Amino acid sequence: MATTFKVIVNGQHQLAVDPSQGTLLEAIEAAGIESHFHCRNGFCGACRTVLLEGQVSYINEPLAFIRPGDCLPCCCVPASDLNIEHR
Repeated sequence: MATTFKVIVNGQHQLAVDPSQGTLLEAIEAAGIESHFHCRNGFCGACRTVLLEGQVSYINEPLAFIRPGDCLPCCCVPASDLNIEHR
């Protein structure tokens, strides 16, 4: 049975995200939340998101710089319930 995590986006959207179904960015887009991105591979950092609570796991190690407290949803999946500020 797949694990599903609760992801709160911008304090107003609550998603149920199954990490086996794709990246965090794909889940955000599937929920109809506008997202800014370019590469979808962790190279550019355009999708940089503030990770307020929780942990993510990277599918492939991003090359873009990630500040403490940020994540790149284009190449990660939830590893716990999350609270994020996504632009």
